[in-house]
Amino acid sequence: MLKSFIPVEPDSHFPLQNLPYCIFRPLDGGKPRVGVAIGEYVLDLSVVEGAGLLKGTGLPEEAIFAEPSLNAFMALGKDVWKKVRRKLQSLLHEKEPTLRDQMELRTAAIRKQSDVELLLPAQIGDYTDFYASKEHATNVGTMFRGKENALMPNWTHLPVGYHGRSSSVVISGTDIHRPKGQMKPKDVDAPLFGPSQQLDIELEMGWFIGPGNERGKPISAASAEEEIFGLVLVNDWSARDIQAWEYQPLGPFLSKSFATSISPWVVPLEALEPFRTEGPKQDPAPLPYLQKEGPSTFDIHLEVYLKGKEMDQPQKIISTNFSYLYWSMAQQIAHHTVAGCNLRPGDLLASGTISGSNKHERGCLLELTWRGLDPIELDNGEQRVWLKDEDEITMTGWCQGNGYRIGFGEVTGRILPVLI
Repeated sequence: MLKSFIPVEPDSHFPLQNLPYCIFRPLDGGKPRVGVAIGEYVLDLSVVEGAGLLKGTGLPEEAIFAEPSLNAFMALGKDVWKKVRRKLQSLLHEKEPTLRDQMELRTAAIRKQSDVELLLPAQIGDYTDFYASKEHATNVGTMFRGKENALMPNWTHLPVGYHGRSSSVVISGTDIHRPKGQMKPKDVDAPLFGPSQQLDIELEMGWFIGPGNERGKPISAASAEEEIFGLVLVNDWSARDIQAWEYQPLGPFLSKSFATSISPWVVPLEALEPFRTEGPKQDPAPLPYLQKEGPSTFDIHLEVYLKGKEMDQPQKIISTNFSYLYWSMAQQIAHHTVAGCNLRPGDLLASGTISGSNKHERGCLLELTWRGLDPIELDNGEQRVWLKDEDEITMTGWCQGNGYRIGFGEVTGRILPVLI
């Protein structure tokens, strides 16, 4: 049981076994730089690096942790990530005096999370959103095409995805204005223009790419996880009424591009290893380029809370698990690159809505309310089919260990009225 000299509660998301990365800026001034979370604190890696405490880890001579993004560190690859992580765990260990007892260094390097601003962890060059949950795809297909045609013929043969908009990926806590667009209700002959009336959430997980690959050289499913730097929570906001009118024949456009929220903490893939597990059985067996031996997913418990303007406390509306995804991260990366696409450091891939077989495990309002036929009953007597203005959504997730958690923190967002 690893234990830090910094106090960490058993239900904290950030014990010594985790050490998720972030980009932060001190509230009392200074430039953005790299940190890791430990309990309720942030360890300033630019200070640790500047003090010469990370030598022998394979880091370059230049001050890589003084950068305003994680991209340069992501590009260094798995071997360097592992060495840096081991060194940080050693420096923060309860029996290691280097940081613990040098009070001037300790004061400079360790800050309360409440004293910093958390920023986007990477410069995201490209963002790809997948559709990897069979339960989600089946539910949505049943609503729109009927049970007999719920899944498209290609769905069980390849990870379906589309190219999202990286410029509108925002950090947790960013307010989201209700989007406008074209909509065509069934009872009208021509489309209408105005604010979306069917604003939804999508509970997803995302992962940042490390070194990536050269154009024309695919990443195999067997080696794909070596390219994953770490994972974040994702809320891919969705305007369902705009989407229903625009998505044929090319898929989502304005209904998705207005905002995608991510959590600030990037949890290293290595921290999730104790929670590796089997995913769903795939039938038919995927083609050889999508096959990988051994368990290829992780037991990550996920929850979603809604707090309306008139509510005193947020209410849990969803509880599901990352391991329900039919297509694994490795398979999604392998498919993404098999035609020759090059992934680059800081690229973000996301899972698509994560749903399970039970009602409370459905990862969006569209499924939870079955397209409005079964509204959510809130504790204060209100109902929800779609999001209202001033609704705040909080998503969280963690892996439960023996006496500790590997958590992702939260991703939050509040809906504001449409901009005129």
